[in-house]
Amino acid sequence: MTTLGYALSCEEFHPNELVRQAVRAQRAGFEALWISDHFHPWNGRQGHSAFVWSVIGALSQACTLPITTAVTCPIIRTHPAVIAQAAATSAAQLDGRFTLGVGTGEALNEHITGRRWPTAAVRRGMLEEAVAVIRELFTGAQVNHHGRYYTVENARLYTLPPRPTPIYVSGYGPHSARLAGRIGDGYQCSMPAPELVSEFHHAGGIGKPTQAGFKVCYGPSKDDAVRTAHAVWPIQQLPGELGQNLPTPAHFEQASSLVTTEAVEQSVPAGPDAKPYLDRVREFADAGFDEVYVQQIGEDQESFFAFWEAEIAPELAA
Repeated sequence: MTTLGYALSCEEFHPNELVRQAVRAQRAGFEALWISDHFHPWNGRQGHSAFVWSVIGALSQACTLPITTAVTCPIIRTHPAVIAQAAATSAAQLDGRFTLGVGTGEALNEHITGRRWPTAAVRRGMLEEAVAVIRELFTGAQVNHHGRYYTVENARLYTLPPRPTPIYVSGYGPHSARLAGRIGDGYQCSMPAPELVSEFHHAGGIGKPTQAGFKVCYGPSKDDAVRTAHAVWPIQQLPGELGQNLPTPAHFEQASSLVTTEAVEQSVPAGPDAKPYLDRVREFADAGFDEVYVQQIGEDQESFFAFWEAEIAPELAA
């Protein structure tokens, strides 16, 4: 049976509001949480970018849902040894209910230290080495590592959870899906793509969990909901590798000016009709994803949760 989770957007909300949403999501029957890990929002309209590890610490004291980062990039902005410490602490606070979701990231967040933004193939190589470093540190042993991309000297984690933290790998193409199958404990995606799940399985992912997420915009009027989705999250409709390579929110705003409201309407379940929401959940489940996470766009979170409780959850349970 598919696990249904709620996705918390650090780009859209103040950290205290994210904690409130998590508590409300648990009350609404959601079974798990995703949380984004960004240095910048995608555009100025979103307006936030909280440090995810502080938010996770607060969440650990506010609700009992398992939490996965979707996703953390451990390759440039933050050294993998520091990510290992942050993830281990989060897992300890959550009594093991934490999963580290990792990916190759975006220039939007990773270029801020002044390092060159690598090609996709290089980023995958960096991620593979970073995951190996993190796993070694998760053992609690003292680690010395002198690799192609990272150096670690005399590092040891002392605060650890009861069991090593699972690491899920995000991927939106066949190369990344195969990498996830090879080095990950699970797979993350945002597309209902059975061919990517298949690539993950063939590369070693059979029997490992798969997670996916998508955005919605509930509102009493479909037109108003589509306008909100278009204003806040037009970047979802940008083609190709723009999402990985544009460096600032201003660049995303420029590119997003080409995205029409019609394109958003076709891709984002929006408005008061339950059917598009149900269809999208089932589309991801049919594609082979074990866990499906939903994110409500915009400020009207309470109406969404009430709508989910009244119209979506009973249908999915049936």
